[in-house]
Amino acid sequence: MAGEWVVHPIRVRYQETDQMGVVFHGNYVTWFEIGRTEWVRSLGVTYRDIEEKGLLFPVIDLMVSYVLPAKYDDRVIVCTRLKQCSPLRMEFESQVRRVTEQEFRDNHYSNEEELPGELLVHGGTKHVWVNQDFHPVRLSKVMPELFEKLQSM
Repeated sequence: MAGEWVVHPIRVRYQETDQMGVVFHGNYVTWFEIGRTEWVRSLGVTYRDIEEKGLLFPVIDLMVSYVLPAKYDDRVIVCTRLKQCSPLRMEFESQVRRVTEQEFRDNHYSNEEELPGELLVHGGTKHVWVNQDFHPVRLSKVMPELFEKLQSM
């Protein structure tokens, strides 16, 4: 079962758009990364904390489906939640949604039906835990306190 959605707001900047006036498709992948970073931060941990333990968390798979374009100065939210977790791998779901000032009220939502706004992009990423030599490691052995937090979600 997937966990709670963590939501992070972004205002579309001019440099993120292309000649058609819409957000360049690759920027959504960057926004997924921002969403994962903020999701981890919501646990009370930062990527820096993880890296200081000698852990890296590379993307091994990416899926993105484009529904509608975001445009310059749109207010969007990046919605991220944990889909699956094991000692070796993690999988996240991500959405980018256009919202109004009035629609955006909270940073956490229990289920997808509660998410505000209009769905623009959805997808996700899969990751594997590795050491600095890019050899797989078990999170449960290197950072058992983080693994326990993840298991409780």
